[in-house]
Amino acid sequence: MAKSNIHGREDRREVNPDWFTGKVWMKDVSAKIGSTDHIYHVHFKGGARTKIHQHNGSQVLIATSGKGSLALFRRLGEGAADFGIAKAKTVSLVPGDVVFIPADTLHTHGSTDDGEEFTHIAINNLSGDSYTTDWYESDFKSRVSQKI
Repeated sequence: MAKSNIHGREDRREVNPDWFTGKVWMKDVSAKIGSTDHIYHVHFKGGARTKIHQHNGSQVLIATSGKGSLALFRRLGEGAADFGIAKAKTVSLVPGDVVFIPADTLHTHGSTDDGEEFTHIAINNLSGDSYTTDWYESDFKSRVSQKI
C-alpha cells in the first residue's frame, strides 16, 4: 500500500495550457499511490478555470480551498466541432463540497475569485479500458467553436 498527501508541491504536474484559462497546476495523487482511477489535486490561480470539456467516465470533485464553481451545459445541435450550448446549472463550491459529474456531461470548473486560489480534488472514474476527455474552445455562453 502506498501513501500520498495532497499538501506540498512534490509530484507537481504541469497542465496543458490549451485546456485552461489562467494559471493552473496539479498534483498527481494517483501515480504516487498506484490507483487505477485518476486522482488529481488541482490548483486554480485567481479566476482560472477549465475550458468546456466532457469525459467518457464520471468525475467527482471535492473542493479543498477557496471559492469555485462548476457549470454544466446542454448541447444544442449535432456538430462535432461547432455547436450551440446553453448553461443548464451553476453550482458554487467551497471547501468540503463534493459534486458528481456524470459521464458525457459538458462542463467547466475553477476559481470564481480573482484574488484567491481555488483547489479541488478530481477523481476521474474509468469507463472501460481508458478515460478520455474532449476539450473545446468556446465563448462559455452560447457556442462551442472547435474541439481542441
